[in-house]
Amino acid sequence: MPELDAEDEKLVTLARSARARTQAEEGAALRDTDGRTYAAGTVDQPSFKLTALQAAVAAAVSSGAEGIEAAVVVTAEGILKEASVHAVRDIAEKAPIYLADPSGKVLN
Repeated sequence: MPELDAEDEKLVTLARSARARTQAEEGAALRDTDGRTYAAGTVDQPSFKLTALQAAVAAAVSSGAEGIEAAVVVTAEGILKEASVHAVRDIAEKAPIYLADPSGKVLN
């Protein structure tokens, strides 16, 4: 389990809050290369579905983010969905993506 710096710990808190606020399967948060943060929960609508991290990346990109420094996904599933990883990798090849359980314990 990695030691996170204070800025990445904030992402865990934001992701947990997004998940709890919407009672979503997942919560996610990311920090762009300008230091702005974005948080989102899973989107599950009849016409489209997004993982929480896809939703956070979409919010960042639509706000003009040009890169991602780090991202966090909070889920009880214990796995990071491939679609979430691809959403980040489209923008940032090497940004760390942390997986945490609902208590905030980082698993990877």
